[in-house]
Amino acid sequence: MELQKGKGAAAAAASGAAGGGGGAGAGAPGGGRLLLSTSLDAKDELEERLERCMSIVTSMTAGVSEREANDALNAYVCKGPPQHEEICLGLFTLVLTEPAQAQKCYRDLALVSRDGMNIVLNKINQILMEKYLKLQDTCRTQLVWLVRELVKSGVLGADGVCMTFMKQIAGGDVTAKNIWLAESVLDILMEQREWVLKSSILIAMAVYTYLRLIVDHHGTAQLQALRQKEVDFCVSLLRERFMECLMIGRDLVRLLQNVARIPEFELLWKDIIHNPQALSPQFTGILQLLQSRTSRKFLACRLTPDMETKLLFMTSRVRFGQQKRYQDWFQRQYLSTPDSQSLRCDLIRYICGVVHPSNEVLSSDILPRWAIIGWLLTTCTSNVAASNAKLALFYDWLFFSPDKDSIMNIEPAILVMHHSMKPHPAITATLLDFMCRIIPNFYPPLEGHVRQGVFSSLNHIVEKRVLAHLAPLFDNPKLDKELRAMLREKFPEFCSSPSPPVEVKIEEPVSMEMDNHMSDKDESCYDNAEAAFSDDEEDLNSKGKKREFRFHPIKETVVEEPVDITPYLDQLDESLRDKVLQLQKGSDTEAQCEVMQEIVDQVLEEDFDSEQLSVLASCLQELFKGHFRGEVLPEEITEESLEESVGKPLYLIFRNLCQMQEDNSSFSLLLDLLSELYQKQPKIGYHLLYYLRASKAAAGKMNLYESFAQATQLGDLHTCLMMDMKACQEDDVRLLCHLTPSIYTEFPDETLRSGELLNMIVAVIDSAQLQELVCHVMMGNLVMFRKDSVLNILIQSLDWETFEQYCAWQLFLAHNIPLETIIPILQHLKYKEHPEALSCLLLQLRREKPSEEMVKMVLSRPCHPDDQFTTSILRHWCMKHDELLAEHIKSLLIKNNSLPRKRQSLRSSSSKLAQLTLEQILEHLDSLRLNLTNTKQSFFSQTPILQALQHVQASCDEAHKMKFSDLFSLAEEYEDSSTKPPKSRRKAALSSPRSRKNATQPPNAEEESGSSSASEEEDTKPKPTKRKRKGSSAVGSDSD
Repeated sequence: MELQKGKGAAAAAASGAAGGGGGAGAGAPGGGRLLLSTSLDAKDELEERLERCMSIVTSMTAGVSEREANDALNAYVCKGPPQHEEICLGLFTLVLTEPAQAQKCYRDLALVSRDGMNIVLNKINQILMEKYLKLQDTCRTQLVWLVRELVKSGVLGADGVCMTFMKQIAGGDVTAKNIWLAESVLDILMEQREWVLKSSILIAMAVYTYLRLIVDHHGTAQLQALRQKEVDFCVSLLRERFMECLMIGRDLVRLLQNVARIPEFELLWKDIIHNPQALSPQFTGILQLLQSRTSRKFLACRLTPDMETKLLFMTSRVRFGQQKRYQDWFQRQYLSTPDSQSLRCDLIRYICGVVHPSNEVLSSDILPRWAIIGWLLTTCTSNVAASNAKLALFYDWLFFSPDKDSIMNIEPAILVMHHSMKPHPAITATLLDFMCRIIPNFYPPLEGHVRQGVFSSLNHIVEKRVLAHLAPLFDNPKLDKELRAMLREKFPEFCSSPSPPVEVKIEEPVSMEMDNHMSDKDESCYDNAEAAFSDDEEDLNSKGKKREFRFHPIKETVVEEPVDITPYLDQLDESLRDKVLQLQKGSDTEAQCEVMQEIVDQVLEEDFDSEQLSVLASCLQELFKGHFRGEVLPEEITEESLEESVGKPLYLIFRNLCQMQEDNSSFSLLLDLLSELYQKQPKIGYHLLYYLRASKAAAGKMNLYESFAQATQLGDLHTCLMMDMKACQEDDVRLLCHLTPSIYTEFPDETLRSGELLNMIVAVIDSAQLQELVCHVMMGNLVMFRKDSVLNILIQSLDWETFEQYCAWQLFLAHNIPLETIIPILQHLKYKEHPEALSCLLLQLRREKPSEEMVKMVLSRPCHPDDQFTTSILRHWCMKHDELLAEHIKSLLIKNNSLPRKRQSLRSSSSKLAQLTLEQILEHLDSLRLNLTNTKQSFFSQTPILQALQHVQASCDEAHKMKFSDLFSLAEEYEDSSTKPPKSRRKAALSSPRSRKNATQPPNAEEESGSSSASEEEDTKPKPTKRKRKGSSAVGSDSD
């Protein structure tokens, strides 16, 4: 199956009659009509829902005229919002899966939609962010066709879908499908140029995306043709709308440098340098661009959602020293081809500019940013890629201004050099050399500015105590003499011996290193090294004693300072500026709330310039910093105290949002304001969750959070929710526990499928909070596990800390989930590594009546003298359920004995899990026999056990007979006391499997029914009748 390529595909996708052309996905591989899947994958919930909606539409329109179908659809839509959503999603799914009907379905969709296609736009964004990689090829083609139609129709919000589509175009990837997507989206933007010019952010995002992609597209004729289209598109937008492109910031210059040799861009460069006014009267020159910091949204747009999710996971969840397998996976997936060299720059810029960990993460053992960047640098295989990667790392240094730029953008470079000095001195040397040489060579006319930028960066690093001093780095004996001389010449201020450290107030999250060094290990610190510190550079204090510098988290001492919003005020309209100043001067909360409502009202006016949202968000974030300090939840929780706690001025935005209809344009505008606030103050996310939980005005409106998540730069409910709950966990554990019931109830798909949120909770709660959560579960207010995912989550928990694991098990036991659901976890438990899970499971098993599956799993554990788990639970069951246990053990013994030895060994070697061998059962029984010696328990005198032991003894080899002679002797004593004819008959029958190849067998002794025949023979023998066998059918069903 090959995706349509090049211009032909785009043309086919545009054709109305075919509705986008189905050739791209004919004969799609396994899975549903929408998503690819294997037979092992669970049915996707989104796909099920969309197919359900599609069947509703199909049932209403099949076999009737077009007019009757329209009437039926309209009548159904008028019943209410749920029915409206079902019809819209059903028609949307038909467009994706039925190319021949796409044109008609789109027309019907336009007629029945009551919300300006908002439901469809949200669903397209969700599919692009979460499901695109699994989407069938036909559906991908149809999705492009549908977006083209939405753009043609001028649907409000289609620009957001186009930007999400561009995010899916991977950098450094020239596979057919990626090239097809790049060209398809480009064709839409070129065909609908007038529409594109109406959106400033879309212009800037498209220029940034395709400027970056031009570098990858070279070689074949098809790629050259695409490259020329991209060049023409970018140059025309840059020349016509340069001021819109100026919002990109300094990274626009970096991308233009990469394409400077292309003739069209060469001419553009001449104008940028020598005649900037020709591009725009407001453009004063290249320095204006270089001094402007690039917004996070541009740096993030060049990573696909999957790449972004994986990187965020590594920087927030993976412990330092355990990152190698994650890095190997990422490299195999995205960095294994020669073309992928260019992707490293995107990744480094993203890590420096977007991933800004909190103080708690910086002071924990989570994988630091510098280690990921060091790994990316060491895996560069070409000199050009290595140079570009180093430029990406130092790019914010060159024109760094402490007032505008963040310490977090420059921190990774200094820490890569610092930590590489011992294990990888060559890395440190090449980076220091690059830092020195870039000053005169980046752009000679601006050498003074670049020198000042690098100096400011180094000065800020020392001020903020990222490193206590730079002399050990710049004047290190491991560097060669020429490099040290160059560093002394360029930076004499930082090469002298350090003065005693002075305490500096920290306001931003920075990493306090204070002369910590990686211990000298053979392994690379970028893959599998353990985090450690050496003590070979300890300072001596005045008394001659050693003074150790250790890694300390930053204590955030809150110092109230006057808020300065002057830089932002000049960019606001006069009326809005006056209101913001009133807000700043407001003395009490009530007055501030009134002014805040006036600001919201002005934002919602028709003539409001939406480009001012970002500046307004910056003002609000500065003015209300106090909102985000300290605990949110009242000390005593009552209706009154909760309502009072949500009376903050900033929460008025939330209140207005709750009072609006979701299809209202004002609703989208307020979401955009919140999205801008979220970029500047990530804590706003969990404050919104708290408001929706606590406020009476927000009752039943928790779904607003999903709209907020989709409006943010993340654009994904799961990622947004996890990040907000993580921020809440770091700031306010009481609030985290307070929010937990509503989060699990309102967002079950995001919370119950993985252990991520559960781990966040159990990592910080205390015993009282645990008990509170257990009570919530037992009262029915909280569900934290469900049958289809609980086993997976408990397996994940095996790597957690001891108390975290005990909490997880306590919460599981509070649920009414049958133990058999999670009994397969026994296959993963090792007695030395998982004592927490084993003890919890043991205590729960003792309360259960044993089933055959339970007994099988218990016996499947390897037999080890120090592992008493199996013996303990078997002994307990002997005391409480001896007859039932005896039947199950007999059944399992006969089943495993009936299989030929070769089949047993093959089965055992084919799977590490669920392997139960005859020898294992006998070892555990022998251990149980020894444990029951000197007790009055008569478990081994029961008829089923003795019958099974006789069965096994008759057919096993001499080695087993010798090894388990004491166990088999119990059966021989029983055998001696029985009548002889049955004994001889039994021996003949039970020895038959060993001579099966050479002897004529009765029909019931064949291999296919070996276990049931053995069972039947047992039932026909004259035996003492005091205990009749109950489980013959179970014995006969050889499920293994």
